[in-house]
Amino acid sequence: MHLLNLGILAHVDAGKTSLTERLLHSAGVIDEIGSVDAGNTRTDTLALERRRGITIKSAVVSFPVDDVTVNLIDTPGHPDFIAEVERVLGVLDGAVLVISAVEGVQPQTRILMRTLQRLRIPTLLFVNKIDRRGARYDDLLSEIAGRLRAAVVPMGAVEGLGAREARFLPGLDPRAPAVLAEHDDELLTAYVENTVSYDLLRTAFAAQTRQVLVHPVYFGSAITGAGVDALITGIKELLPAAEGDPQGPLSGTVFKVERGPAGEKVAYARMFSGTLRTRDRVTFGDTSDTGKEGKVTAISVFDQGTDAERGAVPAGRIGKLRGLGEIRIGDSIGVPRKAVERFFAPPTLETVVVPGPDADPRALHLALTQLAEQDPLIGLRHDEVRQETAVSLYGEVQKEVIQATLADEFGVHVSFRETTPLCIERPNGTGAAVEFNKKDANPFLATVGLRVEPGPVGSGVRFGLEVELGAMPYAFFKAVEDTVRETLGQGLHGWRVTDCVVTMTHSGYSPRQSHAHQGFDKSMSSTGADFRGVTPLVLVEALRRAGSQVYEPMHRFRVEAPADTLAALLPVLAALRAVPRTTETQGALCVLEGDVPAAQVHGLERQLPGLTRGEGEWESAFDHYAPVAHGIVPERARTDHNPLNRKEYLLNMTRRVA
Repeated sequence: MHLLNLGILAHVDAGKTSLTERLLHSAGVIDEIGSVDAGNTRTDTLALERRRGITIKSAVVSFPVDDVTVNLIDTPGHPDFIAEVERVLGVLDGAVLVISAVEGVQPQTRILMRTLQRLRIPTLLFVNKIDRRGARYDDLLSEIAGRLRAAVVPMGAVEGLGAREARFLPGLDPRAPAVLAEHDDELLTAYVENTVSYDLLRTAFAAQTRQVLVHPVYFGSAITGAGVDALITGIKELLPAAEGDPQGPLSGTVFKVERGPAGEKVAYARMFSGTLRTRDRVTFGDTSDTGKEGKVTAISVFDQGTDAERGAVPAGRIGKLRGLGEIRIGDSIGVPRKAVERFFAPPTLETVVVPGPDADPRALHLALTQLAEQDPLIGLRHDEVRQETAVSLYGEVQKEVIQATLADEFGVHVSFRETTPLCIERPNGTGAAVEFNKKDANPFLATVGLRVEPGPVGSGVRFGLEVELGAMPYAFFKAVEDTVRETLGQGLHGWRVTDCVVTMTHSGYSPRQSHAHQGFDKSMSSTGADFRGVTPLVLVEALRRAGSQVYEPMHRFRVEAPADTLAALLPVLAALRAVPRTTETQGALCVLEGDVPAAQVHGLERQLPGLTRGEGEWESAFDHYAPVAHGIVPERARTDHNPLNRKEYLLNMTRRVA
């Protein structure tokens, strides 16, 4: 029996969760098909998911197909929860991308397909809802091939399209040999000579699907079951089995963390090599820190639609691990895997959490920390001066979900301020500063000199030394570097400083000293607290001399609308600072592409239906950061609100730490 870890992906409301239910029913795992509307599906287990009828968290179920065990991962379709999809992609062997036969290729469909192709994940396409009025076939196939830029091969025909009785009739499309021959010389020769055999065609088809050269397209209905059996056959025959040596060195990846009934951490991990057993002690961590260690106290694997406790989880399988209290999403278990590239952009919006009148600040902090732990892309930023906590977001729906989750799961009621763009700062030039030990009223027994200069776009924060590493204990250098990175979380204008190089130019310390016949005296000897205290003073002064510019997140947008609505659309785009880059007319339609500030995307999405008679289609995704125009910097970016610009504040804070 071989394994297949399969992802189900789609634009929201394409029928992805309904298809999961139908697959489980067809495989005999469940006796009754759950309904998204009724809130009783197997994978939408959160109360909030059932109330709203959308998938928020990824979920794993398992079902057998003859000699194949499929671990199926149902993912969210709403773009606000794209982080859940990102974590799943790294553990998949194959995927099914669901497309609505009525709505066709939607914005999220294009984003997901581009990512699947970039990651070389073999993907089957399932066109759902053929039983719905308005369902399409021939023109939809052309739309899929054109808009997804994919070589697609229909796996059959549809009878009774748009009616409840619609059926899918399996059969390889006559166009298949020509499509497959483009990538197979043997098949090309046979095609030219008209000697293509069925076996040769099927072998080439399976090979090219696994190589992500072609994408089989199945039509059907998750509600009626039409086409689902054919899809199951395709999953079994065309997608590759999970690879991995159960006897090899232990290596796995954590893609989900949740809390158990007693508040304990439960980690979902895909094992790529070796076998992890209960009571094993394992090392884990991210690519920069794999030094954490823990003992696995219990293991569950997925089988027959649920998870069952087992003594081990071998390579290729997905297991639920208990006992690893410090584990986080993205951690490697055992031998670290290479760093995985980011598939999607980080959040570009932020909102301040406003506690309710009866909210316990400690309970709120704990709840937010646990939410961020389960979703690393929910960034938390605490403002010490204002005593406020802000969270980063992908969109307004995510904000509503966080609010409901805090109330339902933690009993903490909050509201939010207006969503603002999550800007960044970059240095304008080079600046340097230094504080010397025991000079110029420096209250810390430490010498630190720092130079700040711009780095390449996208490089983050780089820290380097121009002093000898042996000039003082390594722990002091580590204290400086850690404090530099922490301090740059809020720059001169209140935003995270990035794309810069910070170099330590001066160092010095007071060696360990003591009075006669007495122990260590920290008033005479440098400690890590001295370096953690003086570093922010030096860094802020260096940054002030370098200067910094605020940059706001920009989305690349594509809007398709009737050409006669262009006159109404363009002034609104201009008022919201959207800049069209290209305009193309396609018959009665007009396609605009350009850039728009992330802060304006939600407003444009709301106005588009009214401006385009409901026929406009909007697609956008983060693309780059651009300098914020003078006079429109968001409120918290003003210099006079930033605690890092007040040296007295820093001195008080660092004395308290010391």
